[in-house]
Amino acid sequence: MNQFNLSDLKKLYVPPPSSHKGQNGKVLIIAGSKLFHAASLWPLKIVSRIVDMTYYSSVVENNKIVQKAKQEFRDGIVVPREKVEDYINEADCVLIGPGLPRKDGQEKGDDDTKQLSEKLLKKFPNKKWIIDGGSLQTIDPKIIPQNSIATPHHGEFKKLFKIGPTSENVAKMAKKFKCVILLKGQADIVCDKNKCVVIEGGNAGMTKGGTGDVLAGLVAALYCKNDAFLSACAGSYINKKAGESLYKRVGYYFNSSDLVEEIPKVMKELIL
Repeated sequence: MNQFNLSDLKKLYVPPPSSHKGQNGKVLIIAGSKLFHAASLWPLKIVSRIVDMTYYSSVVENNKIVQKAKQEFRDGIVVPREKVEDYINEADCVLIGPGLPRKDGQEKGDDDTKQLSEKLLKKFPNKKWIIDGGSLQTIDPKIIPQNSIATPHHGEFKKLFKIGPTSENVAKMAKKFKCVILLKGQADIVCDKNKCVVIEGGNAGMTKGGTGDVLAGLVAALYCKNDAFLSACAGSYINKKAGESLYKRVGYYFNSSDLVEEIPKVMKELIL
């Protein structure tokens, strides 16, 4: 399997000096539950650092948390669930799943993840989707829209596709469903219907909860203005490099919020 070509990072979209607000990407994040607050906040933090507009839709409790945290979420809009379809139309791409409840773990006031995810994926098949977390654990893979990016860890891959998380199976499923699959692990595997690459790096500090949510947000931000395969590969590589950068300073002793803060610094060095 091929390694990611680092020269491809220079192909990533960079906002031109003449651009105006809204021209450099709009992301809608559909995420979070009463139990999983932070899983929706981590992608929110990284997305809002990269694109022009970030729309955030979660359960009422999380929406209130974000509305109070304006220092972390300036140029964006908190979207109630009943308005979410309007903002799907508005957004360049949509991230769904981080922190959405698994069916067996729902609490009163949470969404039915399978129902919500499958309804939206079916209704907007031509939207750029990044599918993560709870959505991956509940949906039927047959409704994954073409050109979506799925970001499963090994357990989610097995649950979704009913086969083992091998490189051969990642390639097979990406071809079957005409999507991009970013299989997260010690070495990430990224496949579309035609090709696969392996992306090594990172360290054991990145086993902490939330690093996958950060990655999903990063990939979503990149996918606004880049193709799906490049967005998944670049997101994986940048995320791992941010973890390596943190390790040089603090060893394994960093968390997902630290990763969010480090990613823009790494992007500046790699892309600009």
